[in-house]
Amino acid sequence: MSFIVAIDGPAGTGKGTVTEIISKKLNLTNIGTGSAYRCVALAAIQNNIPITDTKGIIDLLDKIKIEFKKVNNKDLIYLNGEDVTKRVREKDVATTVSKVSLIKEVRFKLNDIFKAQAEHQDVIMEGRDIGTYVFPNADVKIFLDASLEERVKRRIKQNEELGIKMSYKEIETNMKQRDKDDKEREIGALKKAEDSIYIDSSNMTIEEVVKEIVDIIEKKRT
Repeated sequence: MSFIVAIDGPAGTGKGTVTEIISKKLNLTNIGTGSAYRCVALAAIQNNIPITDTKGIIDLLDKIKIEFKKVNNKDLIYLNGEDVTKRVREKDVATTVSKVSLIKEVRFKLNDIFKAQAEHQDVIMEGRDIGTYVFPNADVKIFLDASLEERVKRRIKQNEELGIKMSYKEIETNMKQRDKDDKEREIGALKKAEDSIYIDSSNMTIEEVVKEIVDIIEKKRT
C-alpha cells in the first residue's frame, strides 16, 4: 500500500514550496495538483477557448497530456511534452485557473490522473481538497493556512523569483476571488477535514513549517 500525505489550504500559504522540500527530504513523489489545473487553463488560452466556453474546455481534456517529472532534482510539469513550469505561473493563467477548476469534468479528469499516480508509490500532494475529496483516506492530512496579507507578500516574492510582474493590489484581488471560488465550489470545496492537523504559518518560516510537518509524517510512518 502506498503512503499518502495530503496538504490542503488556500492560495499563497506556501504549500507548493513546503511540499517540494518535504518530497526531497522524505523521498516522496510530489504531485502538484494546482499546477495540473493551471495546465488546463493554459491549454484553453493556447487554443483560444474563452473561459466561459465550458463545453470547449471539456472537449479539450482528451487532447492534452499532463506529466510530472523530476529533472536534476527539480519538479517540473509538462503540457503535451513542453516544460510549462514557469509559464503556468504567469498572469493570464493565474487569473483564469480558478474558473477552470470550477468545471466538474475538469476535476474528475485530473483526479483520475492523481489517483493513478499514487497507486504504486508514496506521494505528497498539495491542493484545496486533497484530504477531503481526492484522498479522504490519506495517511497524513495537513491544513496549512496564513493571513491574507502574508499570503499576498509570499506570492509577490514567488512571482519576483519567476520574473513575473504583478502589483500587490492585483495579487490581493485575485487571491480574494480565488478564496471565494474555492470555498463555494460545488465539488471539492476548500475546507479543513475533520481529521486534518491545522497549521497557521503566518509567523513561521518555511523551515519551521517543514520541520513540523516532517515530524508529523515520521511519527505516522513509524
